[in-house]
Amino acid sequence: MVSKTDDIPASVPDCNPVDLADEAGDGPETRRTSEKDSCCCGHSADTAMVNGDRAHEHTEEAESKQDGEADGGEDSNEQEVIVIQDTGFTVKIQAPGTEPFDLQVSPQEMVQEIHQVLMDREDTCHRTCFSLQLDGNVLDNFAELKSIEGLQEGSLLKVVEEPYTVREARIHVRHIRDLLKSLDPSDAYNGVDCNSLSFLSIFTDGDLGDSGKRKKKGNELEQIDCTPPEHILPGSKERPLVPLQPQNKDWKPTQCLKVLTMSGWNPPPGNRKMHGDLMYLYIVTVEERHVSLTASTRGFYLNQSTTYTFNPKPANPSFLSHSLVELLSQISPAFKKNFTALQKKRVQRHPFERIATPFQVYSWTAPQVDHAMDCVRAEDAYTSRLGYEEHIPGQTRDWNEELQTTRELPRKNLPERLLRERAIFKVHSDFAAAATRGAMAVIDGNVMAINPGEETKMQMFIWNNIFFSLGFDVRDHYRELGGDAAAHAAPTNDLNGVRAYGAVDVEGLYTLGTVVVDYRGYRVTAQSIIPGILEREQEQSVIYGSIDFGKTVVTHSKYLELLDKTSRPLKVQKHSVLNEKEETVELCSSVECKGIIGNDGRHYILDLLRTFPPDLNFLPVDGEELSPESQRLGLPRQHRHRLACLRQELIEAFVEHRYLLFMKMAALQLMQQKANKDSIKTDAPAITETSETPTESSADTARTQTTAAESSNPADVSTDSTSQSDSSTSAASQTALESDENSSKPTTNGPVDPAATQNGGCKSPLEDPKSREVVLNACKAVGSISNTSFDIRFNPDIFSPGVSFPEDSAEDVQKQKQLLKDTAAFLVSCQIPSLVKDCLDHSALPMDGATLTEALHQRGINVRYLGTVLEFVDKTPAKAQLEHFYRIGITELITRCAKHIFKTYLQGVELSALSAAVSHFLNCFLSSFPDAVAHLPPDELVSRRKSRKRRNRVPGGGDNTAWASLTPSELWKNIASEAKSYYHFTLQCESVDQVVEKYGLQKITLLREISIKTGIQILIKECNFDSRHKPAFTEEDILNIFPVVKHVNPKASDAFHFFQSGQAKVQQGFLKEGCELINEALNLFNNVYGAMHVEICACLRLLARLNYIMGDHPEALSNQQKAVLMSERVLGIEHPNTIQEYMHLALYCFANGQLSTALKLLYRARYLMLLVCGEDHPEMALIDSNIGLVLHGVMEYDLSLRFLENSLTNNTKYHGPRSLKVALSHHLVARVYESKAEFRSALQHEKEGYTIYKNQMGEAHEKTKESSEYLKYLTQQAVALQRTMNEIYKNGSNASITPLKFTAPSMASVLEQLNIINGIIFIPLSQKDLENLKAEVQRRQQLQELGKIDEPTEDTPLELEDKIPID
Repeated sequence: MVSKTDDIPASVPDCNPVDLADEAGDGPETRRTSEKDSCCCGHSADTAMVNGDRAHEHTEEAESKQDGEADGGEDSNEQEVIVIQDTGFTVKIQAPGTEPFDLQVSPQEMVQEIHQVLMDREDTCHRTCFSLQLDGNVLDNFAELKSIEGLQEGSLLKVVEEPYTVREARIHVRHIRDLLKSLDPSDAYNGVDCNSLSFLSIFTDGDLGDSGKRKKKGNELEQIDCTPPEHILPGSKERPLVPLQPQNKDWKPTQCLKVLTMSGWNPPPGNRKMHGDLMYLYIVTVEERHVSLTASTRGFYLNQSTTYTFNPKPANPSFLSHSLVELLSQISPAFKKNFTALQKKRVQRHPFERIATPFQVYSWTAPQVDHAMDCVRAEDAYTSRLGYEEHIPGQTRDWNEELQTTRELPRKNLPERLLRERAIFKVHSDFAAAATRGAMAVIDGNVMAINPGEETKMQMFIWNNIFFSLGFDVRDHYRELGGDAAAHAAPTNDLNGVRAYGAVDVEGLYTLGTVVVDYRGYRVTAQSIIPGILEREQEQSVIYGSIDFGKTVVTHSKYLELLDKTSRPLKVQKHSVLNEKEETVELCSSVECKGIIGNDGRHYILDLLRTFPPDLNFLPVDGEELSPESQRLGLPRQHRHRLACLRQELIEAFVEHRYLLFMKMAALQLMQQKANKDSIKTDAPAITETSETPTESSADTARTQTTAAESSNPADVSTDSTSQSDSSTSAASQTALESDENSSKPTTNGPVDPAATQNGGCKSPLEDPKSREVVLNACKAVGSISNTSFDIRFNPDIFSPGVSFPEDSAEDVQKQKQLLKDTAAFLVSCQIPSLVKDCLDHSALPMDGATLTEALHQRGINVRYLGTVLEFVDKTPAKAQLEHFYRIGITELITRCAKHIFKTYLQGVELSALSAAVSHFLNCFLSSFPDAVAHLPPDELVSRRKSRKRRNRVPGGGDNTAWASLTPSELWKNIASEAKSYYHFTLQCESVDQVVEKYGLQKITLLREISIKTGIQILIKECNFDSRHKPAFTEEDILNIFPVVKHVNPKASDAFHFFQSGQAKVQQGFLKEGCELINEALNLFNNVYGAMHVEICACLRLLARLNYIMGDHPEALSNQQKAVLMSERVLGIEHPNTIQEYMHLALYCFANGQLSTALKLLYRARYLMLLVCGEDHPEMALIDSNIGLVLHGVMEYDLSLRFLENSLTNNTKYHGPRSLKVALSHHLVARVYESKAEFRSALQHEKEGYTIYKNQMGEAHEKTKESSEYLKYLTQQAVALQRTMNEIYKNGSNASITPLKFTAPSMASVLEQLNIINGIIFIPLSQKDLENLKAEVQRRQQLQELGKIDEPTEDTPLELEDKIPID
């Protein structure tokens, strides 16, 4: 059961899960309050843990509690919110040998969590084996504090040392090892234990809070060295790799011990066991003293054993101590000194630098790390940690049972839902970690197959209760669908199906835990095991669906009932197919979807690879014509396999699009009827209005849509997979449309009885035969499956080979075929152009492959359309403004082709040659060295003979050296042909240098993309790609190869709704309310995900932005610092999101007077940006404007000009010369010239700006006026300067000179400009102003709804925060 592991190790800052894992025993499932997360202790996630010393400044906690009650999130959550927020109280803790100290706790916490805090505090961190006692009574670890009698404000809890057991002694040694390693980044480099890198503290010199302020008062301007390294300056062509990971001085930790390891004398013999010996340790101190220790029930002491003689008697003196740290401090002065220093440093780090992330993040670069001796790591490797970290004593975890039990938890109110979501999330992240470890073990050959006699590709494995299979076409299962290519695509399709059914979350319908791992060229699918499935033949266990792609089909009433509930949200149509006996069988999913009832009585569905309908653009069918839009692009095209499906996002967008069409048609026809009747003319406008804002009105019918209705952008509604029709309950099966009709009918048909509409009767509009006909026509036109309401669903079996349909559904099948053709056409005629349009107006800004893929996916475009998208961009008139997009697309296309080739290349490499093979591939791919020769590992020759015998044991275990013959020209030929056959895109290139030249790519970017996609880790050093004399990589440069993991990401639904409502409020100008909702969302996110998660990162960023706008700079700084740390840790140190977080943080630093820090952060952002996508990108213009402004502020005018002028060219290129952004750029440049007293240049630039303002905004606009004022001022200054100069020329040294005013810009004016370019508007927070603003915002919204004004141009800084970055 989950409860045992649930919320313990997920977010304990510094202790290995094991430390406390098994103490979790069978305690009750616990509920921690919303605040308890940033570490597993009682600190609110937003408490100021600035200096990490956890000084428990819990002032904020109380405040955040009040907020929550102020506005319980719109809907029925009010009373629930209060449930979670119990006020905390303070207890005193008395540990042996320390002064008593106060600790803030909350009633929901478990005693266990106080243990955690003590194991993390500097003065008590060396204790692990103790109990807490209140008035002499031992507290139960799993009791909630509120259930303990007599525990109240001010109670004294005593820490009492307990006797050790073997388990406790191990936990103690492990914990001490963790404390010694706490600053060592090697786990993050090795991708272990959910550690990951973060470099923010190097640029901020530790912390940004008050301590940062104190250091830097004084007159800051003098000491800033503003010159960036050469490679960061505009125009530099050099792209070094080393600065990606700056050296952190804390990471060369002071050594406390040379060796701490298990002794060879373990386990103690029987007679010693009866003296209380638990285990023996061997230690070498820094002073080179070799000692043997005994861990006994009473603690640790020195014994008299040496390396070769066993003498377990206590030495004299024995230094018996309850804690290992106390013992070592007595025998090694260096240990005592260094350990104290180390712990000081450890607790000063920001908690977010050390808390584990929920899923492992791998780094594609690492320095050379010394491999140190580590007993715990060694033990973990040998015991494969099975049953050790899997916390249930004595058995491995039953993953399937845990995954399904968490789904069954109750979800009636908020606390229950939080508990359930937390449990689901925790089990998922544990399962993903275990599955990844298992998959690597399988490919590395460390797991015995369950069918060892078969050839390697056909083997299946079970490890740790997880079933593993390889992505090859075994037993010709996929022969008709494309063989191995189909077998490779099926697992990801299946995962998308699992994700979709999981999101619908129907009670009683179960899916398998599924993780897809790509590692060393193999694709491994890991699945939880249905109870009993291994004992039965597949034929007898499948009671729904088909195991042979539709030849034999069975169905089952219970499955139909369960799947019917998913039919509406997933848009799957119930349909009939014929089985082998020509009988009609009813299904509500694709035929391959199998239903199996496990021995636990649960209804499982698996093989969901065709949850979504086929993509006809990539599935040529004889005798079927696609629509002209598709044909114009040369579709349909032959794809590698026949499993090409449409994405769920596309289905949602298509249905949404059809719905708007439907509304417009119905409204138009009703208007025509009205015009014919010529009765009440005044209503017409009302109808058109409903037809224009149908999304709003329909959203109201949906159950959960409070949020969507408020979010000002109707598109949001459909994007988060709760499109209107999904969320209306299946009971009210008349779709959202009907009620929509109801809302517009009373205005149209005079006779309708309004009462009928009020009680939701859906007959009223349809009683009138005229309107019934209108609906019928509209339904027919949009392809709805019902004639009385709008309802589009797809039959996933259309065009499946081997599936036949009964005669009587022929018409229906025809309709479905047409629908699929329309959807395929919609993708190319609407979605691709809309993506390009979004990139043109910069509402989509991909920066690298991952963000490009995300942008495609959000619009439902599969990556196989990448070639089509690039061709579309190529033909766009505005191609010059899409250059960045085109370049990123080409990079992505090339690296994906290289990845496909690399996959098969790696399968032929034996383990001993792996690093040589990878470096050879990279040389062929990226190095200009023309004849890259592979270095075969020297021992090849020796082992050739031996390895023949066990040829087919390990995947890729053959003695194959074919990889060594790959040449650069051959690889690039293959890449070009792969691009042609997979993406239907023509790359004209025969070498890497040609590609770089032709498309303007960067080799370092190509290296980053291929490494991330294939899991390669590279030694961080300067690569000389362009040398024609030696290859860029040697085998020493390849440090590791990591798995690339795909899994389901369970969501925190309530928190997400709070977050959306908060965003909506902010967009409407209600900042305070928005802020409260987002704080509440943060609490709920923390409650479900623990402290680290992408969504928490978005939440913190928005909070920081709001704090900043509302004038609370220090709070903005603290929240944004967390956002940056979290983005680095969860997404990666050079992820585009991290780059943007750095920019926001720099702005808040500047506002807080920390100028040098702001510059360092901006330089870091610029460096990362150069590495990720190069200088030529619209986002670079923003970074450069920021840098230029800050430099202007510190009077570095020449440097400032370099950046600002670069930004000006960039803006002109990407926004067009007449854009307001360009006008602003001109103005900024003019100001710097003014400061330099070069008035002529200043005037020239300001005139340019003035012209743009005048043409775009008109003479009367305030911007135009400001500009004209500034021009006058500049002219006066220029004239004055000229006069003075003339005076000097005329009268020489005795000229009387009027002093000129050269102004250094004030910080306030620089900050004002910074805010403008970053899209932030300040609101003077007087109540009256706020009211006016709200009125203005509402007026605008009404105008927009009436279509009176178009969206104001994005550059006008009038919008209130129109650029709050919303993910």
